[in-house]
Amino acid sequence: MQLQFLGTGAGQPAKGRNVSSLVLKLLDEINEVWMFDCGEGTQRQILETTIKPRKVSKIFITHLHGDHVLGLPGFLSSRAFQSSEEQTDIEIYGPKGIKSYVMSSLRVTGSRLPYRIHFHEFEGDSLGKIMETDKFEVYAEELNHSIFCVGYRVVQKDLEGSLDADALKAAGVPFGPLFGKIKNGQDVVLEDGTKIIAKDFISEPKKGKVVTILGDTRKTDASVRLGLGADVLVHESTYGKGDEKLAKSHGHSTNMQAAQVAKAAGAKRLLLNHISPRFLAKDCRQLERDAAKTFENVKVVFDLDEVEIG
Repeated sequence: MQLQFLGTGAGQPAKGRNVSSLVLKLLDEINEVWMFDCGEGTQRQILETTIKPRKVSKIFITHLHGDHVLGLPGFLSSRAFQSSEEQTDIEIYGPKGIKSYVMSSLRVTGSRLPYRIHFHEFEGDSLGKIMETDKFEVYAEELNHSIFCVGYRVVQKDLEGSLDADALKAAGVPFGPLFGKIKNGQDVVLEDGTKIIAKDFISEPKKGKVVTILGDTRKTDASVRLGLGADVLVHESTYGKGDEKLAKSHGHSTNMQAAQVAKAAGAKRLLLNHISPRFLAKDCRQLERDAAKTFENVKVVFDLDEVEIG
């Protein structure tokens, strides 16, 4: 499981940063890629990665500001150009209005897609658990921005314990159907009368990962709830230390506020993105150093950075 950042800038493209988009790579887990926001130029950024558009099965939109959605019609159209590959449907989750925006854009531009889009729109009273599969759950909660905006909490369900094949062989269990029975928790008796207790050869279930990806927001308790115990918390840092009043007036957060949220949530790692164009590389290092005084395991991310969630 990896996060890759396609755009880490705030508001408008800059020389070193594109606008908001990132993907959660779940290739080893379910052979899918999930995208979060799709700002202008996202499809161009993808060309610099190993991401295959057809693998993007779900797109989660935090809010409808242009720097988070203007790349969506283009990406969906380009995804259709993968004519030599299987065309698969896509699901889009986001605030009410995302369907109207996407369908209007496709209609006006005469774009025809060889796959279906399944929209899942929500408002403030329809949040909570918005998606569940056999391996993942996704929760959404309203944040505190200048328009309706949400954050997402992706929860991987606990992984089944693994079978200790070497120990089974050493115990005299022949490889074959008995392995399957033991893996399913069934005790077995060997031909010589030896009883094999399944639980003795299966490791404890492994705790699933939690990834929290927030949209634009002022400091709010909702961010803490979404980030509780998260392995990775992605939080905006449009402003820096001392800019609290400015951040509040524009519906955003500072690096220090993001660090406070991560600390309160008990998150394991904090990744700062949505960086104002006014911050140069040396400024970003200072953003990181300042935030680390409150929450040590913090990193300011840049476009195309890839982060392993381990």
